[in-house]
Amino acid sequence: MSLADSAESWLAHNFDDVVAWRRHIHAHPELGRAETATTAFVADKLTEAGLTPQLLPGGTGLICDIGPQFRTRIALRADMDALPMAEDTGLPFSSTVPGVAHACGHDAHTAILLGTGLALASVPDLPVAVRLIFQPAEELMPGGALDVVASGALAGVSRIFALHCDPRLAAGKVAITAGPITSAADWLTVTLTSPGGHTSRPHLTGDLVYGLGTLITGLPGVLSRRIDPRDSTVMVWGAVNAGQAANAIPQTGSLSGTVRTASPTAWAHMEELVSEIVAALLAPLNLEHRLHYTRGVPPVVNDEISTRIFTHAIEAIGPDALAETRQSGGGEDFSWYLEEIPGAMARLGVWSGVGPQLDLHQPNFDIDERALGIGVRVLANLVEQSAGFD
Repeated sequence: MSLADSAESWLAHNFDDVVAWRRHIHAHPELGRAETATTAFVADKLTEAGLTPQLLPGGTGLICDIGPQFRTRIALRADMDALPMAEDTGLPFSSTVPGVAHACGHDAHTAILLGTGLALASVPDLPVAVRLIFQPAEELMPGGALDVVASGALAGVSRIFALHCDPRLAAGKVAITAGPITSAADWLTVTLTSPGGHTSRPHLTGDLVYGLGTLITGLPGVLSRRIDPRDSTVMVWGAVNAGQAANAIPQTGSLSGTVRTASPTAWAHMEELVSEIVAALLAPLNLEHRLHYTRGVPPVVNDEISTRIFTHAIEAIGPDALAETRQSGGGEDFSWYLEEIPGAMARLGVWSGVGPQLDLHQPNFDIDERALGIGVRVLANLVEQSAGFD
């Protein structure tokens, strides 16, 4: 029996369990580096299957080895953390934690990898060894992947693979492309200070709200003139805070946003360029400012061989499973693994095919749970397809 057949047989008996695991994790979301219950839940299931999970040094997340130690080892990674936002799906298994929700599909990623691990554990002789990586804190910047790498979890691993939910793809489809598939993503906050004053006399003080407005439009605009348009760089503000009274110029205010770019070269100089532009825009306005810039993650760049392995694994599901995709503006800390070893990430279709295609990080985001079985099949196929490439 092939590994694909073994995974299919395991799913025939255990798919309902995978769905139940996903729903349990969905109902009990935990933020980055606080995934204690999620880690314990996964560890218990792996231990019950006779495996030996190892807790990561930070106290959340774990790794688990399957298969013969003397063979080539690949890694399969899932992220476990949720987002600091309220859920608005109305699902019977909605988040039970106020202000925390699995609105990015990490509950599905975790359930899929757990199912894959148990399916592989039922196979007596794997063609390659496998390390399961259940990673904490993907939603934090610069990401929990750095903690996993620092722990030595990639020791002995030749390649690493991952899936990410894509609500723009129908369930049953999986998409991949060689080269960059995500973008670099940084966070920034600019805090302005002014003596404040009466709105009738802005010339006697620093008009702080005007300064915020100058940055809101000016920084994205100037960046678009300083960076090659082919680098697909976009700067978007997500929060602005200042003042209370209509007739008072406030003394403090702040802006927060993200800068994303498809170009590793542009990313390398982005902080310096942003700092220069912010200072120049505010120079005439009699305002003090402080820029807090957090470098996030580089682009995920799929290497050619790993992409080929992934493509074969997807095609093995069926003739219509493989879909096309392009580089997105989203950031993913899976990129840090690819700074160390080759690998690839693919996009797992989770749209039901009916109704709106809800985006990630929306409060009403949900998945078509048929995608869970597709995910297990693809990851199991990766193990079979990886034999002979290293």
